Amino acid sequence: MIKQPSDSRNSKESHPYARLLYELEELKNELKELEQLFAPTLQQVNPLHLADAINLVHYLGLRRRDMRSLQKRLAVIGLSSLGRMESHVFAHLNAITDLLRCVLGESAINQIILPTPETTGVTQLECNTDNLFGKPPSHRRVRIMVTLPSQAADDYSLVKDMLIHGMDCARINCAYDTPEIWLRMIKQINRARRETGRHCRILMDLGGPKLRTGKIAQGPAVLKWKPRRNIYGKVMAPARIWLYPEADVSSIPVAADASLPVQGDWLAKVKPRDVIELIDARGSIRTLLIIDRAGTGCWAESNQTTYLTPGMELKLSRVSASGHMRRTAYTGMVGTLSLLPELIRLHTGDNLTITREPLPGMAAQFDATGHLLHPASIACTLPEVFQTVRPGERILIDDGKIGGIIRSVDNDKMVVEITQAREGGEKLLANKGINLPDSRLKLSGLTILDIEHLEFIVQHADMVGLSFVRNPEDIKLLQEHLKRLKAEELGIILKIETRAAFENLPELLFTLLRSANGGIMIARGDLAVECGYERLAELQEEILWLAEGAHLPVIWATQVLEGLSKSGKPSRAEISDAAMGVRAECVMLNKGPHIIKAIQSLDDILQRMQSHQQKKSSLLRRLHW
Repeated sequence: MIKQPSDSRNSKESHPYARLLYELEELKNELKELEQLFAPTLQQVNPLHLADAINLVHYLGLRRRDMRSLQKRLAVIGLSSLGRMESHVFAHLNAITDLLRCVLGESAINQIILPTPETTGVTQLECNTDNLFGKPPSHRRVRIMVTLPSQAADDYSLVKDMLIHGMDCARINCAYDTPEIWLRMIKQINRARRETGRHCRILMDLGGPKLRTGKIAQGPAVLKWKPRRNIYGKVMAPARIWLYPEADVSSIPVAADASLPVQGDWLAKVKPRDVIELIDARGSIRTLLIIDRAGTGCWAESNQTTYLTPGMELKLSRVSASGHMRRTAYTGMVGTLSLLPELIRLHTGDNLTITREPLPGMAAQFDATGHLLHPASIACTLPEVFQTVRPGERILIDDGKIGGIIRSVDNDKMVVEITQAREGGEKLLANKGINLPDSRLKLSGLTILDIEHLEFIVQHADMVGLSFVRNPEDIKLLQEHLKRLKAEELGIILKIETRAAFENLPELLFTLLRSANGGIMIARGDLAVECGYERLAELQEEILWLAEGAHLPVIWATQVLEGLSKSGKPSRAEISDAAMGVRAECVMLNKGPHIIKAIQSLDDILQRMQSHQQKKSSLLRRLHW
């Protein structure tokens, strides 16, 4: 410790520690003045969250200035560099100034008031987290949330396995299925909770004003199948075809590569080892080998890529008593096939017309000489956007796979120049998300359907997710409806998935703190599309910091262990991404055929990482070297 200069007051004031003390005291004064300016906002906060809101004011004030020079000078003398003070700004500054006063001889060491969990914000954040998600499991601090698939409504063993292996919160996405299916899901959760003794909170996400592509016009009725081949084109496994009487659609199995309806009762004559011959839509001779019968249908295998249309003849051959394959007199007919959507493929430089009216999407039309008659077109699900979009603004479709610039807008349509698509073009599909990151959309935070769904949610869920939130008015509208429904204690999760939400984040947090119970979800998929993938790492850090400043729990969401959940095998990158989730209070997994394995892996990752990391702080546990 450096001795204090004793020759004169000027000498003391010129000491580097004195300069640091002066700067920190000035900073504290600024934050107190800012707190006064925020008094009207603080008056509207729920009394339970007043301390949370005040700390958020202090953190915002701190981050309005460049602190890097002060950080370096504090670090040089072994004091805190202010890098981990999100949850307790003023207590942190007080601790440093107390130490500096003691070193400078301005106060005695016994006058220093040591920080407590309450003053450091740890208690407030833990309390808010427990209120929202319930108590954590004994072996893990961070909760695991899982999006339930539709099959969870009727598959009790799946729901039970999820709870047993680590699910702490179940998410039901109200953009899919129906209240009847949701209720069956909830009954399965309640049964599993009773039988396992495990806690599990329920989040129900409102669909929100999701902007999507409209329907696409129907194309020809064609059925296609193809065998699996290796990179050299060699068949590794035949296509499995289910043949069934066209009147018996209930018998179609999920495991089939293709399902072929056949007219009349012709299939009743077919036996295993028979061969069906046909000429497909390209004029190619194709064969199918019947390998088994099951009820009224048959299983067949094909080693050839095949295209079928309704009414094609199916000729049957059978092994005779002499062992030779001979054509029988039985001829069948391909039944009615489903119409396929028209193929719309967009290339860089193409134009796309987006229509206000819900007209079926159409591919570009050309004359016999290849001259463009009409560009490709498709509708959008929210015609309200035509009131606010402007030429020159960007548009992104299908998670950014297709990108463009709006060139013109009128009452009926907008014309988009495609600027982003893979070489060879990109398919434009129905019901794909549309993002307008540059547009200031004027959309209601709740749709009419959302308000209807709230009636169900307040009776059955612990939390409601507000999707595509953009401004404080969206939250206020939800809070008003919850008050109307006498459900003000219901937890509110703000899904930060738009550029507007990120830009308005402080105002959103203050508005959320008017409610008794709330949290934040970093919906990184849409957020990356709207703000740019290269900025995602930066954005998610800032959201984590501001949420901690408000003592609000965070859900780390979108594509966590996505490869593991869907294919059973994770990538190295997604394991590292899942480990980063330990800095949040909850990590969300999406549905997939290997979801139990994903839950087990995430449980293990989070349990291991919590001894190394808590929020932004690295924990120095003993290393076994």
